[in-house]
Amino acid sequence: MKSFTVLKGIAAPMDRANVDTDLIIPKQFLKSIKRSGFGPNLFDEVRYLDQGEPGQDCSGRPLNMDFPLNQARYQGACVLLARDNFGCGSSREHAPWALEDFGLRCIIAPSFADIFYNNCFKNGILPIVLDADVVDRLFQQMYATEGYELSIDLERQVVQTPSGESIHFDVDAFRKHCLLNGLDDIALTLESAPAIRSFEQNWRQQSPWLFDVIR
Repeated sequence: MKSFTVLKGIAAPMDRANVDTDLIIPKQFLKSIKRSGFGPNLFDEVRYLDQGEPGQDCSGRPLNMDFPLNQARYQGACVLLARDNFGCGSSREHAPWALEDFGLRCIIAPSFADIFYNNCFKNGILPIVLDADVVDRLFQQMYATEGYELSIDLERQVVQTPSGESIHFDVDAFRKHCLLNGLDDIALTLESAPAIRSFEQNWRQQSPWLFDVIR
């Protein structure tokens, strides 16, 4: 998992409440369990004018130019501004996979669905909860300023706007540690590999009959 320290880049809008995981990555793309390759199908139903299918080359598909991520001013965005209850619906881990594969490393919203919120941290994405009025102010500034960039400092827990305003955000200490160090669940387990091997060796010595049938 990529570490997250300081992120600075273009902010793009998803200006609607209750964006569910089926909108983030539609159900037909859930056949693969690879973590990569989902970016071209992020927000597929509103990003394109036709219906997408797994394995399809998206480079020639007709784009919905009313959708912000297709517009020139938001190209290369790495921060997504969203509204209440972002990531609701089914608990598919493909949703943060698609967001991260597209290049979005931070989502700022007044609230998130719990499972989606947890899945973001496990996949290298920082979900930031800010008051609705603060998020609304960021939306207004972004719409008024082409090339609007935000800087997110996870260590300091600060979002900084182009005007120099610093907005503090809260984050769980353990989740912060994992993101700063790029530790997903597998990496966390591997940190304890010596202790696990030592336990297995001791258990084998204490109860060898349990291992006789294991070849």
